[in-house]
This record gives sequence, structure tokens and C-alpha cells, in this order.
Amino acid sequence: MSPLFIFVFVFIRRQLNGRMVSVKTASVLLSFAPLLVLSVPPIWTQPEQVHLSYPGVLGSMVVTWTTFNKTDSKVEYGLQGGRLFEMSAEGDATVFVDSGEEKRKMFIHRVTLTGLKPAATYVYHCGSDEGWSDIFSFTALNSSSSFSPRFALYGDLGNENPQSLARLQKETQLGMYDVILHIGDFAYDMHEDNARIGDEFMRQIQSIAAYVPYMTCPGNHESTYNFSNYRNRFSMPGQTESLWYSWDLGSAHIISFSTEVYFYLEYGMDLIFKQYNWLKQDLEEANKPENRAERPWIITMGHRPMYCSDDDQDDCTKFDSWVRVGRNDIKPAAPGLEDLFYHYGVDVELWAHEHTYERLWPVYGDKVYNGSKEQPYVNPKAPVHIITGSAGCRERTDRFNPNPKEWSAFRSTDYGYSRMQVVNTTHIYLEQVSDDQYGKVIDSIWVVKEKHGFSAWLQKPVLVCI
Repeated sequence: MSPLFIFVFVFIRRQLNGRMVSVKTASVLLSFAPLLVLSVPPIWTQPEQVHLSYPGVLGSMVVTWTTFNKTDSKVEYGLQGGRLFEMSAEGDATVFVDSGEEKRKMFIHRVTLTGLKPAATYVYHCGSDEGWSDIFSFTALNSSSSFSPRFALYGDLGNENPQSLARLQKETQLGMYDVILHIGDFAYDMHEDNARIGDEFMRQIQSIAAYVPYMTCPGNHESTYNFSNYRNRFSMPGQTESLWYSWDLGSAHIISFSTEVYFYLEYGMDLIFKQYNWLKQDLEEANKPENRAERPWIITMGHRPMYCSDDDQDDCTKFDSWVRVGRNDIKPAAPGLEDLFYHYGVDVELWAHEHTYERLWPVYGDKVYNGSKEQPYVNPKAPVHIITGSAGCRERTDRFNPNPKEWSAFRSTDYGYSRMQVVNTTHIYLEQVSDDQYGKVIDSIWVVKEKHGFSAWLQKPVLVCI
């Protein structure tokens, strides 16, 4: 019982004391009523911020949501067209206490669904007997390496000025995508207003992320409190709190990693080396002949690019980008990632951070290695880089350097996002959508490779018909 309630209760007894009270006194008593109501905190058992992720295990999906009071963690689901909620699965909740002044507490619930039929559509809701979410649906990912998955990809999407969000929401609900790749920088910023901005952003993306797996990597705007909002809110594969991980889909092996380990040394310089060693081991495994034969495409996603031609003095505007060549200003010196990715034949590298769209010619060591003059992306001799960080945030879009280097192939400052389809073992299609131009496709390429791996960089040009 609150002290205010006790005070008013005693005051009323003394005033009444078996007698009638004056109108004036009654008015005084009534004036305390709103304070009594305000002194009782609400109960927060209703699920919100629902989102899906793929745990990297065939026939499975992770459902994650938030409540602000402790409840059970349950998902009820069933095949679309069948009996509603005929199956159920239970999970658990972890307590996340934001490090802001208010130390707000929330419960992050996670339930893993298993035994899903590939390509089957399921209807589900999540929560407990104390409150259920809306009804959502998802299609279980196809387990076949011949599957041709469709992705929307972007970074730098904020709570304020999320210009591309409405179009992405609609296209997701139209069934245009199998997976979303959010390449760092969420909400701007999730920790602000004691993490209420993070809450509202997660509500905003629910109309996307509750329907398709929402796969992520950290960006610089997640760094506050050692990336705690990012690490606690998302549920990516592996045991690294979503900082780096890999997974397979269709004919692609997809690697997500943190470029931020090179910049926030106060959170542990050892993270650079832990991630580097993990990347090397993962790439070695992906390059085993039997694995590369089944999933020949290797695609990476990290927030800060190795290259860019923006006019903002970011790391990627420098020839000796830390992400690309490493850091020799610390001891021990930290290795960069360009040589590692090149050595293991990474095909496509996806980036964000710059609030623009930029497509590069195949590039390595600051030099262009096109497949041929006529068909630069057919059997290219180096990885293909795409920068897609213009989804929309309060920092607006960036400006370009008027004199880009020769590796810059196409640039746009329009708000927008990218689409990618891994069509088969030899073809990937990429395009850029301009939200400023009402969804117009302003750039597109086919990346065509007859051979994958390090040896692909050395073969002679071969013309392939698309």
C-alpha cells in the first residue's frame, strides 16, 4: 500500500468521524483521487516487439518478444489452413536491465520452434495466459540448396525519419521476401530515453520482423553500454550474443560479423582476435570441397565498409581502413579482413554505415578486377561490394566525394534499400530501390560465377549468358 494512500485514508477517517463533511472538504478529498490512481503502476504482461530469427538449424525458427512483467514464454502455432494453434512450444525469458538512469527492466522471451516443414506456412501467436500477441504467420525456410531465397537488405534505419519502413512493411506482407538483413544501426539509438526508443523501434519493425526472419549485425549506434541493447534484444545463431555468426540458406553461406570490434577497444581488444579466428575457422569449414560444392556462394555482412566514396572522413574513405587492413597502432597489431576474405573466396560483401547507396566494381587492394570490360560481374576476379545504408534515420543522407576512385561503379543519395536473390549456384541478382522515387529500381546487376573460391580469382575471363 502506498504512503499516499495511507495518508488519504487516515485523513478521511479523521474528517468523517461519523459526521457529515462540508462541500469544501469533500472537494479536497476528491482532489486526491487522481493521485491515488497514478500511484498504482500498470501491469505489463502483454507481449510486444515480436520478431523472428533463423537459428541456423533446418526446420526451426526462433520467436522473440518482450514483456515488462514476468510471464511464461509460450508460442501456439499451426499450419495455415489447418487447426489453429494445434501445436505449442515453450521457452524462457531473460531479464534485461537497461543501464540508463532509470534502470528499466524488461523480460526478453525466446521460444524455438522445431520440426517445421520446409516451405510450409504457419500461423502463430506468442505470450501466455496472462496475455497473447496478435496472430502472425511465417513460412518455414526451405532446406534445399536449390532454394532461391529473396532478401531485403539495408542498414541505418531509425525510429525517427524511417523513410523506407512503410514500403518494406507492405512488401514483406505481400510475401516478397524470405529474409531481412539489417546491416547495423537500429533506432538511433536503442538506449536513448532509458531504452524507450529501442522499445518503440522494435514495435515499428514488428510488422516486418514478425513475418520473416530478421537477421542482424551490430553497428556503431549500438555501442552504448557495451552493445547491451543489441545483445539482449536480438536472437541470432551461435553463442556470441549475436555479434558474429553464420548460417546457410539456398546455395549461400552467409556470415555476419562485427566491424565495431576495431573501434571500441574499451570493450575488449581481444574481441578483434576472437572474431578473426572464428572467421578464419568458419571460412575454412565453408571452403571444404563438399561444403563449397553444395553452397558455393559466400556472402558477408558487416556494418562499416572497407571502401566508400562518401565525403565524411569515415574509416572507409581512407586507403588504410581499419576494417580492411587492420590496426598497426595497437599491440599486438590487429589483422584486417580484406586479405582473409579474398584468400577464402568471399563472393559478395554487404555493408551499410554510409547513408547512401554505392555499388563497387570487383575490388581488391584498392584496385579493380573486373571479369571483363564487357561483363565486369561475370566471373569477377575479386569480391563485389554493396553499400546500402540509406533506409532512413534522423541523420539524413550523406554527401559523396565529387571525385571517387575508379572502383566506384554507381552511387545514389536517395533514401532506399536493396534486394538480393540467390538464384542458383552461378547467379545472384542485386537491385537498389529508391523510396524517393516511389519504389523505382534505380540500379541492378547480375553477379555470375562459374567457379567459386580463391582459384576463381585466377581463372581467365569466360563469357556467360544470363
